[in-house]
Order: sequence, then structure tokens, then C-alpha cells
Amino acid sequence: MFSRFQLLPFLLLLWVGVLFTSCEKPAPSQPKGPVVMAYYVPERDYQPEKIPVEKLTHIIFSFTNVVDGEMKFRNPEDSGPKLEALVKQKERNPNLKVMIACGGWGADGFSDMALTAESRAKFIESARAFIQQYQLDGMDMDWEYPGISGAGTMARPEDTQNFTALMKGLREMLDTFDSPKILTFASAGWERYYDFIEVDEVMKYADYMNVMTYDQVSGESIYTGHHTPLGRASKEDLAGTPFQAHLDSLYLAKKKTDHEPHSVEKIVDYLVARGVKPAQIVIGSAFYGRVWKGVPPTHQGLYQKSRDIHIGWYAYHEIRSKYEAESSFVRYWDENAKAPFMYQAADSLLVSYDDTVSVALKTRYAIDKQLGGIMFWELGNDTKETGSLLDAIDKEAKKGIK
Repeated sequence: MFSRFQLLPFLLLLWVGVLFTSCEKPAPSQPKGPVVMAYYVPERDYQPEKIPVEKLTHIIFSFTNVVDGEMKFRNPEDSGPKLEALVKQKERNPNLKVMIACGGWGADGFSDMALTAESRAKFIESARAFIQQYQLDGMDMDWEYPGISGAGTMARPEDTQNFTALMKGLREMLDTFDSPKILTFASAGWERYYDFIEVDEVMKYADYMNVMTYDQVSGESIYTGHHTPLGRASKEDLAGTPFQAHLDSLYLAKKKTDHEPHSVEKIVDYLVARGVKPAQIVIGSAFYGRVWKGVPPTHQGLYQKSRDIHIGWYAYHEIRSKYEAESSFVRYWDENAKAPFMYQAADSLLVSYDDTVSVALKTRYAIDKQLGGIMFWELGNDTKETGSLLDAIDKEAKKGIK
């Protein structure tokens, strides 16, 4: 038996514990099953009431930029009302999280903004005001890339630690809101990127890393290949192809750490080995494809050297209407890469893309590996017809809800 005097310290500790527990801010609610996260650029014929928000857990309005050290729209009079109209669509899906992305490919200003404690504080305060103004659920940092220049952007060695400090500051700012807020960042689908960020530290502050597992064969390549494959193809799978010879040359030049092509499976294995929690990894799908011309018919054009760099990218709705419906284009399936491609012999065209089969497989992979989920760039590129890419993701994602 305890005396009342012996019980007093115990009761005091119990009361303090209850007090601190009640003061903790709740973490952002996790959806049942995988997240389905859409990056979204407002379409020319903007009709927010037709956006299929009921099939999404998150939608990330793209983009704001770093303008004079602050997070802003470059054209607020145009973008602001569109974002407000998107937020109103939560009436159709109350569980939808509407977020804002800052940056994108070729967007500059990040290295200067993150350089000092004062410059970071200025940006973070502007982000707080922006989120409050538009009543958003969080933000996505799309700095491409800390410590590595993308499309001629400024990069410094100090970016590595400054990115960590920026993410820490953003997390602390977001935690001051009464309702939980989400913090994500767009990360690369190749290993070298992670030598320039402090992965262990950054993931203390981010809810998810959105791994851009697309453009794995870029628009600068004269070699054809899968630009958004799920499967981890090996050197043996590509043996004897011009593309493998290209990868070997990059390895010898120390521009690549191995002989394998990039893929979802490869980067996920790498990240998990680095200690990233699977539930914080969101893999990427491409709602667009890349097309090369002047491609020889060997291996149906895959892993070959074209006469020139690729001729462009096409939104999936264009691929469906122009290529999938055209009998001269033959669809092939690469079992190693777990990805489709099309070849047209008449004009020597090779198309690398995601289709309904491959995005469903990616979604299933995320569920089976207990990853955070799947995201894609970008929603406006999808077809408006029945049987869209989002339809395929949604159908598979619902199977993961228990």
C-alpha cells in the first residue's frame, strides 16, 4: 500500500504527462492505403469542378517561385484565383489535402534564399503567410537541386546543410498552425543527388520525399531507353546494346556509380538501405512520354542510338489519341523494366511512357513494399476519357485500403 505522501510524486508526474500529451500537435492524418498525390498545373481551359479530386489524397498546385527571397506567384492575379478555386474542391472530397509547390525544373533563387539564417527566415515567413492566405494543407519544396546545378541554377557546397536548415525551419513554422500541415520535397530518382543532401536529417522534418522516378533517360540523350521504368533491369539484361555501352562509358568517366539503368526499384532499394523509412517514400509516375526519331529497328528500337536527340515529349492524352490509336505503332512490354514502349517502323519512332498497366503495377509495388504511395507529374496531361491513368491508379489503390 502507498501512503498519500508516496502517491503525490506519482500523481504529479501523471498529471504532467497528460498535460504535455494534450499540448502536442497531432501529426497529419495518414490516409488508409497509399497516398495518391497529383502535381497539377492549371490547364488552359481551367475547370476546377471537373478535376477528379475524389480519386486523390493530395493535390499539389504548381508552381510558386523564389521571388526576391520570398515564396510568391509570379502572376498572382492569374494564379491566386485558380488556387482558391482548387481549394474549394475540398467540398467534393473533404479528405483532400491541397498543397503548394515551390520551384520546379530551372527555377532559381533557392541557393541564395537558403544561404543565411536571415534569408531563410524571410522565405519561411512568406511561406507561412502564403499558406494562411490560401488556407492550404502544406507545401512541397521542389529545389532542383541542392548542391547540383539543374538547368544552370545556382549551386553551392553550402546548399547541403542549408537545405537541412531550411526544411527544419519550414517544419517548425508549419507546426505553429492549429491544424496539421504537410511538408514534402521533390527528390531525384538517381543516387548522386543523395550525396548532396543530409538524408537522415531532412527526413526528420519531411512527411514524404516525392521521388521523381521519371526522366531517367533525359531529353538530352541520343540513346533510347525507358524514362520511367519500375523494374530493375541489370547489365546482363542490356548486354550488347548501344545503351549499355553508353552506361559503361559514364561509369568509366565516374559520372555514374554503376552500370545499371535507373528505375523505381533501384532507387527505393537504395533509399531503404540509406535508412529512409519506406512509409516516407512516394514513387513517381509520368503522365507524359518521350519520343525519339531515327531509331533503328533492332530490339524494336529499345536501347538503340538514334540519329539525333529525342524529338520531344507528349502528354499522355496525346499519346493515347495519336499513337495508341494508330495501328502503325506497336506496343511492346519489357518484362525486366516492367514498362511499356511503342515503336513505329515507318518513321523510326520510339515512344517511352507510362500506360494504365505500368501505373497500376507501380501502385501495387508501393502497396506491397508499404511505401507512402505514388505521385505523378502531372494531372493535366492525363486523358479525360474513361480508363485514364488516374483511373488505373485509383482502382489499384483502393485494393490497398483495408
